[in-house]
Formats: sequence, C-alpha cells, structure tokens
Amino acid sequence: MKTAENAQLALLLEVAGTPKPGNVDRERDFPDLRFEHFLAGTVGAGPGLRAAEEGAPVGESFERAIAGMSQQEGGNTQFGALLLLVPLVKAASANENGDNGDAGGDAEDAPGRLSPEDVTRVVEATTTEDAADFFRAFDHADVYVDDPPEDAAELDVRRGSDAIPAVEERGVTLYDVLALGDDADDVAAEWTGGFERTFWAADRLAELAGSAPASATAAQVYLELLAREPDTLVAKQHGEKTAESVRVRAQEALEGGPEVVEAFAESLVADGVNPGTTADLTAAGLFVALTRGEVSV
Repeated sequence: MKTAENAQLALLLEVAGTPKPGNVDRERDFPDLRFEHFLAGTVGAGPGLRAAEEGAPVGESFERAIAGMSQQEGGNTQFGALLLLVPLVKAASANENGDNGDAGGDAEDAPGRLSPEDVTRVVEATTTEDAADFFRAFDHADVYVDDPPEDAAELDVRRGSDAIPAVEERGVTLYDVLALGDDADDVAAEWTGGFERTFWAADRLAELAGSAPASATAAQVYLELLAREPDTLVAKQHGEKTAESVRVRAQEALEGGPEVVEAFAESLVADGVNPGTTADLTAAGLFVALTRGEVSV
C-alpha cells in the first residue's frame, strides 16, 4: 500500500474504532456530524496526501487536503489529524526513497522505518509559503482555536488568508506559527516536540497488534492516550478542570472494563465533550504503525 493510502487507512481505522468516548464512531453520530462525514472527508483528503507523498511542500499539500476534506456536509472532520499526517507522509515518502539525510546507521532511522527524526526534519524545514498555505486552509473549514498570543494578534488563524500579509511581513515559517501555540495545543506540541505522543501511540499499537482487529486496538490506544494527558480541545472548550476530569475518568474506564467505557462514552456525548485532539493523535499513530508494517489489516 502506498504512503498516502496508509494515511487514508489510518483515518478510516481511527473513526471506525468503537467505543471512542466523546467522538463519532461506528455506533455514535452527533446531530450535525456523522460517521459518513468522516468517510467522505478521508476520501476528499486524498489528493493532498498524495501531493505530500510526491514531494510537494507541506503547506501546499495540507491546504489541498483540507480543501478536499471539507467537501462534505459535516464541516471540519479531520483538520488536526491532517496537520499531523501531511508531514508524516512527506517524511515517510522521503525515508522510503532514501532521502532522509544522514541516518547514522541507527536501526530506528533505517530506510523504510519512519522515525521522529525524519518528521522533525520535515517540519523544521517548512517555509513562509508553507505558513501562508496553512492560513489559506482556514478558509475551507471552521476550526475551533484559542486566541493567539497578544504579540501575534495579526497571526490569528481565524483570519484565514487575510493574515497572509502579516505572515509574509514577519517572515514566519509554518513551524514558527505552530510554535506559538505549542503550550496549549496537542497537535502544535507534536510539531515542536518530535511527535512524541504520535510515536508512543504507534509503539503501543504495535504491542497490541494481533490481539484484536486494528480498529479495536485503535480505540484502546485512544483511551490510553486520553488517560495519560488532558485533551487540549476539551480544555479550550470546557476549561482545564473539565479536561483533567475527563482524563481521570478515562483512566477509571480503562480499569473498569467495557461497561464502564461504554458509560463513559455515553456521558461525554450527552455532555457535549469531545476529546477530538486525542483522536487526531490516534490517527497519526496508526499511520506510523501501518507505515512500519507493525499493524496490518
């Protein structure tokens, strides 16, 4: 399977995981966001993911993926996941082609085995034009974000393409833009922190491989990720206390078994609490594990 196809498969396996507390899954739809919207979003993202595989710049590939993803009636389905997947796809493709810099002979960096160093090289090499394309992507989808730092108000992503003159004037790269929010956003923190949680999830998926269908192990790893750290989307929408409460309840659900997980899932949906960033990390981890051949379907 090609690299971009692995990314699409990762998105499909992530949304197919059940139960996935607080998120759309095979058994739970939201009133205005359904399982089928995620399937359509995955198909729509294909051209952008293939562009990344073929070596197109990260920003261009991402904007193209978001433009395609948004062509369904549910709105934003996979913005955060694609922001993780696009550089991962680009890194994996370069790795497979032997264009991954000096790997130093370490098995972790061997051709064909995607590593944190591979994707770090990709994100640190982003440009101002990548940043401009990132802002253009916000013209296609309504994404929930926090206010920018006071000294970077003109770089508010909610301005979309209107912010591009400020991006160009400042000369910031896409890596620079995400670094502005890496203390309050899990996806941004992955970009600036070596995709640490992504690769943890991939390793955990590899450990669980074969014990259950891939969609089931994806749901298990989603819950483990949620139990390890508060979800930043929950923190933004409902406050840090709620996010920490959700983390604790995820840990209790892991310890309590299927019935407790099911009750937890129902309660989050009823309360309108959506740990969506944890789902993004799960999709990214699935891609890494698929690319390494450690998870198969």
